[in-house]
Amino acid sequence: MLSLECFHAGVRTARALVALLALLVTGAVLAQSGFPNRPVRIVVTFTPGGAADITARVVGDQLGKMWNQQVVVENRIGAGGNIGVEAVYRSPPDGYTLLLASNTHAINQALYPKLPFDLVKDFTPLSLTTSTPMVLAVHPRVPVKSVREFTELLRAKPGSIDYATCGVATAHHFAMELYKYATKTFAVHIPHRGCSPAVTDAVGGQVDVVVASLAAVLPFAKQDKLRIIGLTTKERSPSVPDVPTFAESGLKELNDYAVENYYGLMAPGGIPRDVAEKLEGDIKRVMAIPEVKSRLNGAGLDLFPGSPEQMISVLRGDIEKFRRAIEIAGIKPE
Repeated sequence: MLSLECFHAGVRTARALVALLALLVTGAVLAQSGFPNRPVRIVVTFTPGGAADITARVVGDQLGKMWNQQVVVENRIGAGGNIGVEAVYRSPPDGYTLLLASNTHAINQALYPKLPFDLVKDFTPLSLTTSTPMVLAVHPRVPVKSVREFTELLRAKPGSIDYATCGVATAHHFAMELYKYATKTFAVHIPHRGCSPAVTDAVGGQVDVVVASLAAVLPFAKQDKLRIIGLTTKERSPSVPDVPTFAESGLKELNDYAVENYYGLMAPGGIPRDVAEKLEGDIKRVMAIPEVKSRLNGAGLDLFPGSPEQMISVLRGDIEKFRRAIEIAGIKPE
């Protein structure tokens, strides 16, 4: 038979456990509501100095000021960006490690069938941030001034025009493959190891055409060494407001054409909802700061804000779009 003393001892133990549980729950809630209370890391899968790195540093700098907390940008390159993405995927889902995601990662998701992670299912989207327009530019000797005229030239002389891109399976490569598929045209692809060498060869006349980031082309366009004839993006760029998009070419097969080169922030899947909401809200506030817009525009980047829902929708659409382009062009992983 249970003694009265044992009964009271059991009650005291139960009360102590309840109190401990309440303390733990309260502590967890306070820890989350006090986020961040230590440095936050943004992993960038590209080299320092590029559009992705600039985006992370400008946004991270403002977040750090807002939080009165250090935000560290870590460049983790290799395997086309997959090493850095996997590092974030395997990090604790607490909001202290973020990924500067881009459509390069959507390309990888489409290109590599056995990645250990799924960009859509295994990450928490927070916000789209910036885009760097891609342009179609021609050497002055090429007698075209618009995407329509360029298309007519390709149709008249299939295979006689070559074009450079920033590399195999880059967003620039896919943009051109999707254009060729939509217009049923053919041109010879000459991949380069980066946008700078691709643009240099176009300026030098080694290739007729280049598809590259606007920031790499613009200085030469201003010197009339290259002629920009179209933007791959959905909207015109404030940096070159007079340059039309492919969709504005007047060709009905390009009415829905748009390939964005964008960046945004994601976290590992499963982070606490209140932390995700705080990150989303604070990033949104940062992107509305005039100084941020000025710094990004000065580096050749356009603001490309978007909600988590919009970000995941863009990623899903791009993964499907790039899978189709991979099949069309017969692109294989290097």
